[in-house]
Amino acid sequence: MVEAALKTLLSLGLVATAAAYVRGWRRLRAAGYAPPVWRPASYALGLAFVAGALLSPLDELAAERFSAHMAQHLLLTMMAAPLLLLGNPLPPILWGLPPSARRWLAAPFRRTAWPRTALSAMTFWPAAGLLHVAAVWIWHVPLLYDAAAEHELVHALEHMIFFGTALLFWWPIIRPAPRLAPRLHPGLQIAYLVAATAQSTALGMVLAVPERAFYPHYARVAATLGISAVDDQMVGGGLMWSGAHMYLLPILVILYTVSRDAAREHDDAPA
Repeated sequence: MVEAALKTLLSLGLVATAAAYVRGWRRLRAAGYAPPVWRPASYALGLAFVAGALLSPLDELAAERFSAHMAQHLLLTMMAAPLLLLGNPLPPILWGLPPSARRWLAAPFRRTAWPRTALSAMTFWPAAGLLHVAAVWIWHVPLLYDAAAEHELVHALEHMIFFGTALLFWWPIIRPAPRLAPRLHPGLQIAYLVAATAQSTALGMVLAVPERAFYPHYARVAATLGISAVDDQMVGGGLMWSGAHMYLLPILVILYTVSRDAAREHDDAPA
């Protein structure tokens, strides 16, 4: 009953935000201010990854297999969160709402509003990185991880924290509206992402290398399914380990941008 209610709420939320985004994008396009097509495409793909992680059979499988649970987290944090931010959702969604709802939703993002100040503090790059890393490591403590696998409300809370802190983590790199801070120097951006790669790789190694099962819930379920809990944990750790390489993609984009800008400056320089 609880699981069905949560999935219904999530489905309605995804449909509502998608409809508001499309309506707002059309309004902005009619006014001559539409964002490029790749932004709504990115947003749609991000919503699809959220649905794939939380509304597909993967969600049911996550209660039985540690590796499936890990796959959920990677879809939410490595795929859905950055793709949604690349969609720059706030302007289209605001313009897709009625005027009264638009004013209400925009109020917390005004320059003098305390929610904007709090968001600015949490998306300051050291804070954003620490919040996300702390959330990932703390929730992998066996007591909490088992609780999430066994109790649907705890599972929902776990996903909300993972996804919320992932949005904070990616914010300084992608910088969606509202722009809360100046763009980081490319060197700092790369260092930030390399540090994230290192901690994700370290957690994957902790889970994949030791030949013992850390999570009693998955050990019990594995025994009933006739599978190896250790092998399942190793697969999950391997997913985390290999998933860390996702951070290399934005690093390559940053390096390409720096190289392109340097070439332009060279071409524009007087002979």
